[in-house]
Amino acid sequence: MTSRQLELHLPAPPATGEDPLVPARMVNEFVYCPRLAYLMWGQSEWAETGDTVDGQRVHKKVDHASKPLPEPEALDGIDGKVVSRSLTLSSEKLGVIAKIDVAEAEGGAVTPIDYKRGKRPHVAKGAYEPERIQVCLQALLLEEHGHRVNDGAIWYAESRERVRVVLDDELRAAAREAISQLRLTAAQGRIPPPLRDSPKCPRCALVSICLPDEMQALGGSSLAPRPIAVGADEALPLVVQSQRARVAKEGDTLKIADEELGETTVRLNDVSDVALFGNVSITAPALATLMDREIPVAFLSHGGWFRGVTHGIGHRNVEVRTAQYRNSFDAGHCLGFARSLVAAKIVNQRTILRRNWRGDRERRKEILNRLNAARRSTMAATSKNALLGVEGDAAATYFRAFAGLLSPPVAARAPDQSGNLAPFRFTARNRRPPADPVNAMLSLAYAMLTRHLTIALATVGLDPYRGFFHAPRYGKPALALDIMEPFRPVIADSVVLSVVNTGEISAGDFVSAPTGTSLTSAGRRRFVGAFERRLSQETTHPLFGYRLSMRRLLLLQARLLCRHLLGELPDYPHYLPR
Repeated sequence: MTSRQLELHLPAPPATGEDPLVPARMVNEFVYCPRLAYLMWGQSEWAETGDTVDGQRVHKKVDHASKPLPEPEALDGIDGKVVSRSLTLSSEKLGVIAKIDVAEAEGGAVTPIDYKRGKRPHVAKGAYEPERIQVCLQALLLEEHGHRVNDGAIWYAESRERVRVVLDDELRAAAREAISQLRLTAAQGRIPPPLRDSPKCPRCALVSICLPDEMQALGGSSLAPRPIAVGADEALPLVVQSQRARVAKEGDTLKIADEELGETTVRLNDVSDVALFGNVSITAPALATLMDREIPVAFLSHGGWFRGVTHGIGHRNVEVRTAQYRNSFDAGHCLGFARSLVAAKIVNQRTILRRNWRGDRERRKEILNRLNAARRSTMAATSKNALLGVEGDAAATYFRAFAGLLSPPVAARAPDQSGNLAPFRFTARNRRPPADPVNAMLSLAYAMLTRHLTIALATVGLDPYRGFFHAPRYGKPALALDIMEPFRPVIADSVVLSVVNTGEISAGDFVSAPTGTSLTSAGRRRFVGAFERRLSQETTHPLFGYRLSMRRLLLLQARLLCRHLLGELPDYPHYLPR
């Protein structure tokens, strides 16, 4: 005999002056999809689409506040029709606030009219339940303020039809229950599960944040995820490298004045983020506009060291940052997360070696076995220091073999004074300053990857500077460095291998000095171009089976990290290409 746990449905706690009132449109969203309403109301998530922009355009036609309605007792003595637009009403008793698009008063009764984009649906009762409940809430607010309401209406802008909403007892009860359930869900802080294979998801504005199919797949569903959460890379980074260049705003564009290349104009709608290398200036109006549009501006040194990023007010999802901070102070979680990071990094290092090895097969097998042993050792590490030791040993093994992956074409080789082929001789990884061209490119690639991940993490509401593996220090984006570990081999290292082995970067693209080795301006421009091309390349996600660009993949992984930190996923799923 199996026992079944009973659910006790409790009403939401009464609203107080400290509790925010729930917008009626959020109740509409909750009836449509509880998870969508929680993301919008509880976590302040939002994403614009063509449909949402069109809906805002429809509402702008009536979003001009006019005189409020006369007092209820005065309406009986008024002949004709009285119209009030953008009428805002609230009730602590109901716990709801609403902006009524149009309120028509005639014969002493008031009719709330809600404007919707699109055509009238041919369904029972004239409209879908979420829309009818929203109108019903507006009616309840009018009644709370003493008005008599007989029925409501919905105006469909595309078909130009008005549909009557009957305010019967069933609809009123459903509206009150929806308010209670939404407020109770928000008070409990529990995000509802995603819809399963729902036709609602593909056109949802928040599908790339909600990740319904991805969450179901990671939860064990046999249904293949639809690629509905993967949008096109319509906006791309704007990288300005020419020294003494100046970025200014001109209308809806950015104008880059360059002494070498002349003037270039870029539409703001085409820019995802801005990266400024070295001595590049940006005007205050341009910076203010970019902050208003939440377009990050990253500042890097002339040599490519990531200095920091400027953005607007930022993401308002306090819940995900609270979960991040809470987990960052949990030593057990930090160690477990760090183990998985290092293990995933070693797996991807093995993948790069397998794909690009050109030497002896026995030597290849020996190196891969060593890395595999290091991967297994990560699970036995009992502290971060022990894990750092395992990571260091694996990195030493990997980079000793890295030289065997470099095979520049003859035209890109040049003999040095000792007769060896240079400049792509590589013996070990070193950082500041880079001792040779390969280390210079690796450092620049890692700095650029840090920039991209810092922006991706901030975009989803996480704090890039509070991590789980890397120690928090002033100006150090610890979380970005954490998430970057598995991506170092498959993005940064692969770009270095590509530009060397294809001859895109040659000996003449470097300058060596006692302070280290660095790329020339022309060489850095080509290397940055190769790096951005790598991010634009499409890959098949090993867990979900659909194709997406590496640039989108970074954002998807940041979203999955949010779902893990909020407790929806027991483990953070790493990107491990075959």
